Parts: sequence; structure tokens; C-alpha cells
Amino acid sequence: MNKFFIIICLFLLVETTFSQGKEDKVTNEEILLEIKVFEAKTEERFKAIDQRFEQVDQRFEQIDKRFEQVDKRFEQVDKQFEQFTTFMWILAVIFIGIASVTIGFALWDRRTMIRPFETKVTQIEKSFEKFRDDKRVEKIIAVLRELAKSDNRLAEALKTINLL
Repeated sequence: MNKFFIIICLFLLVETTFSQGKEDKVTNEEILLEIKVFEAKTEERFKAIDQRFEQVDQRFEQIDKRFEQVDKRFEQVDKQFEQFTTFMWILAVIFIGIASVTIGFALWDRRTMIRPFETKVTQIEKSFEKFRDDKRVEKIIAVLRELAKSDNRLAEALKTINLL
């Protein structure tokens, strides 16, 4: 800024030296007064510009603070989203675990419940095979038919099961 003032002063001095040949002669005191006035005005202008720059800097600082607040909020939202995602994974794992345990229990229960019936059915089938091979059942039915001729109650019972 001082260089600027020096250049202006030199310019004014050079102008005054060349203008001495003219009718209007300006004294050195008037030139110094004009220089001082000019310096005062330029200083005021520079101060106004400095104040504007300071205001702009303050606005930028405010904007930076707002950006920091927005960044913090985004970080909070990211954390919440991560927590929600992990919570959903935990729920999915729990659901899959419960479903697999339930299916496993159902299969185990069916197998354990059916085994005794299977063994009984195989025993009954084996016993019926003995009777099929044996003609004892046919002989028993024939005897019952003969007895039904003399006994009415036995005849009615055999009719209900279609053996007569």
C-alpha cells in the first residue's frame, strides 16, 4: 500500500513540475494537501474493502460450520443405518434359527412317533401272513357259519360283518 502512495506522490510531483510552465501554478503545500486528502480517501476505501473481506470471511466461516454440522448429521445417520442393518441381520439369523429348529423338531417328532406304529404294523402283518398261509381262519369261519344255523344271535353278528 505504501508503494502505491509513493507512486501517486511521484506522479503528482512530476505533473506539478511539468505544469509549472502553465498559468496556474500550484504550490507544494497544495499538492501535499491533495496527497493527504487522496491518501485519506484511499485508506477509507481500503478499510471498507477490508471490512467487506472480513464479512465475506465470516460468512465463509459460518458456511464451514454449517457444513461441519451437516457432516456430523450424515455421520449420525450412517451410524443409525449401520445399527439398523446389523439389527436386521440379527433378526434374520434368529428367524432362520427358530425356523430350522422347528422343522428339525417336527421331523424328529414324526420319526419317533411313527416308529412304534411301524413296528406294530410289521408285527401284525407277520401275524396275518401266518393266518393266510394257514387255513385256520377259513375253518373258523366255516365253523361259525354252521353254528349260526342254530344260533340266531351269531347269525345276526355274522351278517353285520358280511360273513354270512
